[in-house]
Amino acid sequence: MNVFNIIGPVMIGPSSSHTAGAVRLGRVAHKVMNGKTPVEVKIELSGSFARTFRGHGTDRALLAGIMGYHSDAVEIRDALNIAKERGLHYTFIPHDIPGAHPNTARIHFRLDDGSEGVVMGASVGGGNIRIDEIDGLQVNFTGDNTAMLVVHDDVPGVIANVTNLLRDRYASLNICNFNLTRSERGGTALMTLEFDQDPPDELKNDVSTLEHVRSVSVFRAF
Repeated sequence: MNVFNIIGPVMIGPSSSHTAGAVRLGRVAHKVMNGKTPVEVKIELSGSFARTFRGHGTDRALLAGIMGYHSDAVEIRDALNIAKERGLHYTFIPHDIPGAHPNTARIHFRLDDGSEGVVMGASVGGGNIRIDEIDGLQVNFTGDNTAMLVVHDDVPGVIANVTNLLRDRYASLNICNFNLTRSERGGTALMTLEFDQDPPDELKNDVSTLEHVRSVSVFRAF
């Protein structure tokens, strides 16, 4: 346990779960967008998020994170208006997601190039989060460690190519967690690697050039 878990985060808003955690959930969606601009978001809210999202500012916190703001940004208070000024259309849909954590948000987004995506995660207390799903694929990371998500074709050799690259060029990086999910055999796969250290910026570009890799996202530890 670190000091952040004990005293909570530096933040704008009344609740670490409903504000700081919500911002961080939004920021994961922002990272998944890989620098592209969102033009529409539809956010499903489950459990206590669904019941209190306006009063606790969860709506503003999620939008702020989606737009790239951190949990201590003063812009959180005015996130709804900032989104409108940017031409970002947003809808909040309160309903229970079966089996989900009480503070769960599922963020559907459409980008300026027409592409779409979905991120689902939960605010689990003290500003901490857990990401459960990205684009229909199950994941499991918290933001406590820097994570690299690699979307790739489910074919032999991709995992070996990534780990060989890490061994040959980034030997100082230690993988502390690894997870792999896939939509179906031979379909789309998602590799999640968490590191004890922050990797250099070049790693993302190097992995992106590997055969059968579709996209790479890096989430720095929150």
